[in-house]
Amino acid sequence: MSMLPLLAQAAIRTTFEWGRIQSNADWILPVAVAVLLALFVRSMYRRDAAELSPWLRWVLTGLRVAVLLVLFVLYLQPQWRTQREEVLNSRAILLVDTSLSMGLNDLEESGDSRSASRSQQVAGALRRSDLLDQLRKVHDVVVMRFDEETGRVASLGKLPQEHPERPVASAIANARGERRASGKEQPQDKPDWERLLAPTGTETRLGQSLRELLYEERNAPVAGIVVFSDGGQNAGSSPDSAVELAREAKIPVFTVGIGSKRQPGNVRVYELECPERTQPGDPYTVTGLIQAQEMAGKSVTVQLLLRPSGRDASGQPGAGKLVAAEQVVLGSDGEVVPVKFQLNASEPGRQTLCLRVLAPRSDHNPKDDFRESEIEIVNRKTRVLLFAGGPTREYGFLRTMLFRDKSVTVDVLLETGQPGMSQEADTILEEFPSTREAMFAYDCVIAFDPNWKELTSAQVDLLEQWIAEQGGGLIAIAGPVYAGDAINGWVQDQGPALAKVRTLYPVHFQRRFSVLESGTYTSKEPWPLEFGREGMESEFLWLEDTSTANQRAWAGFPGVYGFYPVEGPRAGATVYATFSDPRTAQGGDQPVFMAGQFYGSGRSFYLGSGEMWRLRQVDPAYFEKFYAKLVRHVSQGRLLRQSSRGVLMLDRDRYLLGSTVQVRAQLTNAQLDPLSAAEVPLEVFQPDSTVQPLTLTPDPSRAGMFVGQLTVLQEGAYRLELSVPESDERLLRRIQVALPDLERENPRLNDKLLMRIAEGSQGKYYQGLEQALSTASPQHLVAMLPDRTRTIIRTAAPDRRWEAIWRQWVMFGFCGLLFSEWLIRRLAKLA
Repeated sequence: MSMLPLLAQAAIRTTFEWGRIQSNADWILPVAVAVLLALFVRSMYRRDAAELSPWLRWVLTGLRVAVLLVLFVLYLQPQWRTQREEVLNSRAILLVDTSLSMGLNDLEESGDSRSASRSQQVAGALRRSDLLDQLRKVHDVVVMRFDEETGRVASLGKLPQEHPERPVASAIANARGERRASGKEQPQDKPDWERLLAPTGTETRLGQSLRELLYEERNAPVAGIVVFSDGGQNAGSSPDSAVELAREAKIPVFTVGIGSKRQPGNVRVYELECPERTQPGDPYTVTGLIQAQEMAGKSVTVQLLLRPSGRDASGQPGAGKLVAAEQVVLGSDGEVVPVKFQLNASEPGRQTLCLRVLAPRSDHNPKDDFRESEIEIVNRKTRVLLFAGGPTREYGFLRTMLFRDKSVTVDVLLETGQPGMSQEADTILEEFPSTREAMFAYDCVIAFDPNWKELTSAQVDLLEQWIAEQGGGLIAIAGPVYAGDAINGWVQDQGPALAKVRTLYPVHFQRRFSVLESGTYTSKEPWPLEFGREGMESEFLWLEDTSTANQRAWAGFPGVYGFYPVEGPRAGATVYATFSDPRTAQGGDQPVFMAGQFYGSGRSFYLGSGEMWRLRQVDPAYFEKFYAKLVRHVSQGRLLRQSSRGVLMLDRDRYLLGSTVQVRAQLTNAQLDPLSAAEVPLEVFQPDSTVQPLTLTPDPSRAGMFVGQLTVLQEGAYRLELSVPESDERLLRRIQVALPDLERENPRLNDKLLMRIAEGSQGKYYQGLEQALSTASPQHLVAMLPDRTRTIIRTAAPDRRWEAIWRQWVMFGFCGLLFSEWLIRRLAKLA
């Protein structure tokens, strides 16, 4: 994020100097010595050359004194030095809040909602007003954005006096600036401020961003930092430390409050939970969570709608047949009120459930008044194969859980099992499936530290084909027995046949162990799992219904004792959780414990050890929820398959506003061979009913795979539809986009915080853009930023390029003088 001051102009001059003379006093000693030596030479020749003519004595004296002068010059070290006089322009920094709360529309005094969001108001001010032009008459202007991170958006140079309307320099970074991409900037005369300042951040780290910026700019000629924000500090360090640093650096901070101090009334469907699959005739429960602001005690009607998945009659999200309704009394601000519906599954097929609240007229945001989810009613059960190297606790608990689940058929293959043994399973296998019919019947394979060396090459090829082409899901759990031998050690012994198994794992294994010689790391005490952002946002890893409750649940889990060390994640894989023991860190990164990846049309998931049974110590239901959701997640390629010609895959079904959605499609042609096409079009139906086209391009790593990505910038339900080429079939997926709780909890303008920052740093607080930009006030924003242009002189090191040359000529002259003196003395017959 470092930004060097922009150079206004520079003057270069070259000066001559004596290297040993730093002040006038330094001349005294060498001059005195030189004079004494000259007098000595004159005295010597008056005595030695008394018989010679006077002019010859003066010639010899002159030659000897010239030699001494040459030595005197060499001693003084003559040199040339270049000085660069630089004028550093005064700098004005505009720091714009781009957290998701800046995407809200505030209420006018009349109670009506403004047409422009907070971020659009700032972008409009930069685009339409003369703020930038006025600032650039005196300063270089740098526009930056901040949310959970800080990045530069644009650098606009000071306007020259002769052409005040034309920009000198304009460097525009992409929407995420230096923190997401490579940091390269593209010139652009008219920046698209709405795109560059789009609100996408899930946190507001105002204090931390200010502190980082002040630290980087503390030595630059900064006239001031102008902050455009709603003051919604909800993460990072306190702004107080930034205020103290601003006082020390003598950089004033001017804050412009964006937003309203009124809390808008709003009711929304916070969550909708339903089973992903059920069987015809079975009862199932639909649970919704309703949350409201400024509507405590009001009664609203909550409706449950049902429709077949696909295009409904109106083409609009939120439609369907009314099947149930309940009256709900709203709670206090932020309180979640549950509502439940009991339904019976009807005929087979995919159906869309929509939970809709009939909000009162004072509702601020109608986009969050409904939420949708899909349920698949199928006649067949989910088929799971447990493939275990030995009977571990993890294997035992999971086998029992799946056997008792009526929606699951579980088969087991225990490599250490004996003929005739009893297991809680539908079928006990004696060998791994070796035919397409047997392998392709499964939806998920859970491998508990298996001995992969026992599989034949044909069985490995069949497993890989089942995942890549049939959308199968693999859950691989590392263990202490076979992980090192059957994963790391068999490459040379078994050749490429089993090496293919390694590619199914979302992690790279180490050739040699860097933690312990035995391969498995074991601690004497449990260590919690550290979930990154991907892990926290992935609902298939949630132990509770809401994000906040899920974080509390994982925080209450003591952790695991060990893991199998790996080199790191594969390219394209997602790391969800790491082992938190700091002693196990390698290269500054904690070891991978949970990771997942797409593999063709299927998925694979890696667990560093089989210790999730320890969740039962916190709550027995947590273990069941963890594996039930994980099995459904990795099996999506088969469970959500809508066509024999392909499958449309997403990372998950729910995203935070501003997230990037990775879209993948595995497609085949009419002959069921991998589809070959330059691109595949996909339609994205957005919450505001507009259609955004998206182009999927071929993935060079796999035939028939097409990939693309989408950034979701609207809250609500999205529908993705793909028409399979050369057929009438369509693939459909739905996702729900929500605003993070941190940005929703208190979206009101925090003018007290902004005022404290401004006054504490000797700046000024402006309540709104109009007050900041109004030139009628003598304290308007432009007038408050002083010109801090300064001139500095940079002195370069001595230029020694000609030193060897002139030293060579000096030595020639030195030798010539000595030779001339010697020759004259010889001719004059002097000793």
